[in-house]
Amino acid sequence: MAESFGSDAERYDQARPRYPQAMVDRIATGSPGPDVPDVPDVPDVPGVPGVLDVGCGTGIAARQFQRTGRTVLGVEPDARMADVARRLGTEVEVATFEAWDPAGREFDAVIAGQAWHWIDPVAGAAKAARVLRPGARLAAFWNVFRLPVDLAEALATVCRRVMPDAPFDFRAVTQSGPDVYQPILAKAADGIRAAGAFGEPEQWRFDWEWTYTRDAWLEQIPTQGAFTRLPPVELAEVLEGVGAAIDAVGGSFTMPYTTVVITATRTAPA
Repeated sequence: MAESFGSDAERYDQARPRYPQAMVDRIATGSPGPDVPDVPDVPDVPGVPGVLDVGCGTGIAARQFQRTGRTVLGVEPDARMADVARRLGTEVEVATFEAWDPAGREFDAVIAGQAWHWIDPVAGAAKAARVLRPGARLAAFWNVFRLPVDLAEALATVCRRVMPDAPFDFRAVTQSGPDVYQPILAKAADGIRAAGAFGEPEQWRFDWEWTYTRDAWLEQIPTQGAFTRLPPVELAEVLEGVGAAIDAVGGSFTMPYTTVVITATRTAPA
């Protein structure tokens, strides 16, 4: 499924939610910075690879970290996503993280937004340890939304009709909130521990909200994994049903989000 996100990379970049600034700042300020003389109010030095963004997609997280003053290098297996990221200002190398060659480069942080679950958790953590300087941070994070009850029921109803063989209950998934990511976070934490090069993994949580218009939410639905491969006629039926439900509540709604983070600090070599 991972390769399906690049089928409409422009829509993905425009529609997908960003990450809370509090999380970006906490990761950026908690990273050591390059070994250069201190320059007041300049958290990074141009040309020095500060942050490695694994599975960077179209560069959504990368651009947020760039705005903190960090330089960012992306690694992305989908060339279509990488092309959009480059056009929008992020340097990207096309490869899977496991196969990517760091060529001796070291980084102050390794991040992964909506991507770490596509990576082998043990091999990924070991690769991150290889490229992180002592004291640097690995941080994998995911946005989790909880649809309002009436909209969740409308989505589930239309999906049961259009996608009767789907292996999950759409209503349960859209109502479960951050709990649905606990198995993913636990697996990532186990991989970090197995690498033997990090302190004890921590979980962070950031709660926030975003108000969607009807059109903005319908633009995001086709970028979600359950719908990226849906035939156009069936996708149109899903969008029609969900759009009618949003119209029924006034044409917009406020979505509660939680951004969950699994993170650990690179320890000094023994």
